[in-house]
Formats: sequence, C-alpha cells, structure tokens
Amino acid sequence: MSKKYDVIIVGAGHNGLVAASYLAKAGKSVIVLEGESEIGGATASVKAFPEFEARLSRYSYLVSLLPDQIVKDLDLNFTTISRSVSSYSPYSHGTKESGLYIAREWDNESENSFAELTGSHAEATSWRQFYDSIATFAQRLAPSVLGPLPTRSELRDHIAMPELWDLMIENPIGEEITKRFSNDLVRGVVATDALIGTFTSLFDLQANRCFLYHLIGNGTGEWKVPQGGMGLLVSELNRVALSHGVTIACHSSVSKINSDSKSVEVTLADGKKMVADYLLSNAAPQVLARLRGKAIPKSLDGAQLKVNMLLKGLPRLKSGIDSKKAFAGTFHVNESFAQLEKSFEEADRGLMPTDFPLEMYCHTLTDPTILSRDLQAKGFHTLTLFGLHTPASLFDRDPKGSRTLALDSALRALNEHLIDPIESVIAKSSDGTLCLEVKSPLDLEKDISLPRGNIFHRDLDFPFREDGTQPGWGVETDDPRIFICGAGAIRGGGVSGIPGHNAAMAVLENA
Repeated sequence: MSKKYDVIIVGAGHNGLVAASYLAKAGKSVIVLEGESEIGGATASVKAFPEFEARLSRYSYLVSLLPDQIVKDLDLNFTTISRSVSSYSPYSHGTKESGLYIAREWDNESENSFAELTGSHAEATSWRQFYDSIATFAQRLAPSVLGPLPTRSELRDHIAMPELWDLMIENPIGEEITKRFSNDLVRGVVATDALIGTFTSLFDLQANRCFLYHLIGNGTGEWKVPQGGMGLLVSELNRVALSHGVTIACHSSVSKINSDSKSVEVTLADGKKMVADYLLSNAAPQVLARLRGKAIPKSLDGAQLKVNMLLKGLPRLKSGIDSKKAFAGTFHVNESFAQLEKSFEEADRGLMPTDFPLEMYCHTLTDPTILSRDLQAKGFHTLTLFGLHTPASLFDRDPKGSRTLALDSALRALNEHLIDPIESVIAKSSDGTLCLEVKSPLDLEKDISLPRGNIFHRDLDFPFREDGTQPGWGVETDDPRIFICGAGAIRGGGVSGIPGHNAAMAVLENA
C-alpha cells in the first residue's frame, strides 16, 4: 500500500488542476492521476503539423466561463484577449454577395450591416435591446457560480428580471428568438449560442441551458482568445499546483475505484493501489460510474465536427470584405434559424446535414504568438472550423467514410462564399499532405475520453437546484467521499475551472 493522501484527483485536465491547487493551498496532500503521457486533456496545445512551428489549441479554443476570481485566487499568469469582431455571416441576395457584420462594441458599420440585410433599423434595435438585457442578467447570475447551488426561487428572486427569466429558463429559446427577431439570418446568429456542442432542437429546453452558459461568463458572456494558446493555461495551472506541493503522476491510468465510510481506494492499471480520504473525478460521470462498477448514466450524443487548419494565407471572400475582418470574430456559414432546425431534423433522421452549419475563427488574427516569427512573417494563420449537428450516431457505421463526407460537406459549404477555395490556401507538408486535421465525435471519445464525443460530458443542467432539494455545490455523487470536479458537474462545461473550484470547496467544507 502506498502513501495515503487527503485527496486523489482522477484526470489532469484544467478542472482537476484547479481543484488540486485550491486544496493544496489549504494544506491538503493531493495527488493527480493522469492516464496519458501529458497533462491538459481537452485544454492542451499541440504541434499538430510537425513540420511547422504552430501550436494549436486542438480541442478547446476560446475562453469565456473561466472566472477572473479563479485567475486571481491562484495567481495565474494567464491572459485572454478581446476580439474586435463579434461575428460575420456571409449571405447571398440573388447575384449579390454580402454579409452581416457585427462588431464586439456596437458601431455604425454594424448598424448599417443590419439595415442592408433587413431594409430597416428595427432588427438592429431589437438586437441591442435583447443583448443589453442579457448582459444585466449575466452580471447578476455570474457571481453565484462559485458558491453553493442556489435554489431556483433564490436565483430567480436575486436576478429579479421575471420576463428575461422566462425567456432564458422557462420557455424554449427558439420561441423567444422567433418572437423577438423577424429576419431568419439574424435569428440564426442568435440561436447558434444555444447549439454549440449540443444536439437538440431550438424548441427544446436543452438549448436554453447551452444558450445560458454561452452568455454568462464573467458577467459579460464575451468569448476571448487565450494568449499563447490554451496550453498556456495548463502550464500555469501545473506551475501553481506543483508550487503548492501537488503530486502529478502521468501514465497512471485508473482501473477501479472502491470506497467505504472511511476512505476511497484507487487501483491503477498496473495493479498499484492508492488510498485517500476523498476522491475528485475530472473524468466524465460515465467513466466514473464504470470505474465504480455502477450503472452508466445516459446523455445526448456529442454533435460537433472539429477541423484544425494551418493556412499559408487567408482566402478572399466573394462579398469583398477584408478577410482579416471577416475571420477575426466568429464566421458563420449556413446558420440561419431555418437551416439550423433543418439540419437538426436531418441529422436526427440519420442523415448528414444538407446545408452543413458551421462556424470558424482565426486565433492568429488576435494572437499570432502561437506561430513562430518565421510563419508570422510569411502570413500564415490558423483556422478552426466547428461543424454543428453532426452527432456521433452519424459516424457509427463507417467512422472514416462519414468523417470524410462531413469534411467535404463542410469545406464545400465554406467555399460557397470564397473566391479562393479553402484547399488552395491550406499549407502543405513536404509530402504534399494538407495541414488539416479532422475530429469527429467518435475521435473525441477515443482521444480524450469524451463519452460519444459530448464536450460537456453529459446533458447540461441549469445553474441552480430545485426548491426543496438537498443543498450542495453541484459536484456531489451518491458517495459522500467522491465528488465530480469536471465538466459533468452542475455548472460544468466549457473551459471554466468552476467545477474544479466547487469540488475543492465541497471537500474543504466536509473535511
């Protein structure tokens, strides 16, 4: 039997490292067990194309939900950068090519872009009123995510915005979007935040949960670029954890977890056993259940195609907009409201979406430091493509063939709006291979243990508990010595550190 620890943490992703750092700062002995050779999980940065000095955030790529309070508490040297552009959505009117441009900070160009699309300023006014009210909602809700779960009534009374509460929590977001906006493209741009990584109709409350989490981060909902890439966050968390005495053991795959009233015992794949007073799981709840010999909880399939590309230059657009402006924010393709619903319905019937909905962003337009100076000087860029409504079930029968079909559909949809086909500007390695990698939901399950590729580990919950239910932090399991510190916790999902913080607080509260 090896040394007994106060806490064992399974998984060295960012949430596990956040939890470890808080616990070690409080004087607890902590070991983090990581099955892979490197830490970071979905927040790692990698040299995806070996011949080029470019470190991509392979899986997670933007930051909104990481509270400033965690960065301050742990003294992390980690910075996020605001993008100047919120989004650009190209569209065609007959033979005319144009696009809906929205700056991060509202300006005349955004106002005029709405007017060109819709023929009046009414839709722009509705847009600003809608997001102004959501900003107030977010400011009132965000501080609660680092405390014990409030009840539904407590949070509703605290926010004190009954009409918006109904919009965000009680009524399907699709109904509210169609009531407030009249233009199909505008509706779709709003709706995309309800669907990222979530396979559902816009008329299902699961979309509301996704929408809420995408708009409450730090009370602003702004999605920022991690300076230096997402891997820098992992490096900083590693530094802080080690400085407080945390032991991090890679190549330490867990095969079994047992517990009793006094302790938790972990068995590694090599047969070694470890014991601690408490265990925190950064793995998905489905993985934790398997390790404990429990019934596996069900959840929605993951439903996103992830494509990373290294470009030797940005493609020109048919609309004539400067490519550096178009790709600086989120670039939407085939994401009108009707197209999103149609794509969901097709995928739900087992068909690859006809009008493939996708969005992209270019990290290097905001932060070129993930590229070597040589690549920067040559005009290289990274491009991240995220395809929606591609559930894992579409890839089950023929994983490789379906992945190729999905990629072809996505690139064809993008090329509809480009003068230069995207393939013509993708860099090539010395053997002629395009610098492009594709990850289906099944690849995400294989590579980083996301069940069915679900980036949230399981179906999202609202950030409160129902009235009359047991108080807690949203990280509890059926065992008082085992807690969830990963995305599968209530208020988990995204690069947030929130469940890591909350699991650490739950242990400290019980210890």
